[in-house]
Amino acid sequence: MLENQEHRPDTAEIKLITRALAAPFEVKDVKFKPQSVKGNRALALAYVDVRMIEDRLDEVLGVENWQDDYQLLPDNSVVCRLRLRIGGRWITKTDVGSPSEQPDGGDRLKAAFSDALKRAAVKYGIGRYLYRLKAEWWDYDPVKRQFAQTPKLPAFALPAPTQPTKPTRPEKPAEPIKFPTTERPRPAAKGMPKDGAELVQRLQEKDRQLAADGLCEPGALIEHVRQAGMKAGFGEEMATWTGPAIKLAVGEVKGFQGRLQGSAKAVA
Repeated sequence: MLENQEHRPDTAEIKLITRALAAPFEVKDVKFKPQSVKGNRALALAYVDVRMIEDRLDEVLGVENWQDDYQLLPDNSVVCRLRLRIGGRWITKTDVGSPSEQPDGGDRLKAAFSDALKRAAVKYGIGRYLYRLKAEWWDYDPVKRQFAQTPKLPAFALPAPTQPTKPTRPEKPAEPIKFPTTERPRPAAKGMPKDGAELVQRLQEKDRQLAADGLCEPGALIEHVRQAGMKAGFGEEMATWTGPAIKLAVGEVKGFQGRLQGSAKAVA
């Protein structure tokens, strides 16, 4: 009781630590393995190496504020007890890892220890977002046992861009006085894009405009529309989109821009 009275957990601090633990990993640190292979297509399963879990614990909590111990079960499964010191209190979460199907017995056992730690870490939110990814089929080379290209992650699985402590809109240089004072807005393309090539051209122009206005990072709009189209089953190459796909893209642009402008007004 005396210890609890001397150190009362800081709720704000705990929330910050929780968000930091659960934050998406850098794209380069996320790997993919085939969960199921059919011909030259494979279902991509995203994961991170156990070293990334250990690095995240070190970075967020410090090496002195986490502990792990293991118990080997008769079937060679492994129990991991992961203890984290958060808000001045030690918290323990437990999970079980399974051995791999590798031919070497030592490698199978090592995989069980790694799997156990990763599963226990998920209970603290570390890498949990990877389990929410929609399973997608990608081109796969069964001879080389690798994907033809690295599968792409949706927007929610990307790390947040570095932002200043206080969100501010970039200041624009003063413009010379113009007469008349009423400025004409620049003309915008009218109507629906006639094909995928025109769609890509308009998206690039709109993306540059939003980035120049400080509303988003360069490329954010294009990637948002591409992911929405892929989710709807229209394929990755937007230049080949037609009819319904182009209509969906136009709607996504309006929604994306509206959310950005709404956020900018809230910050202002």
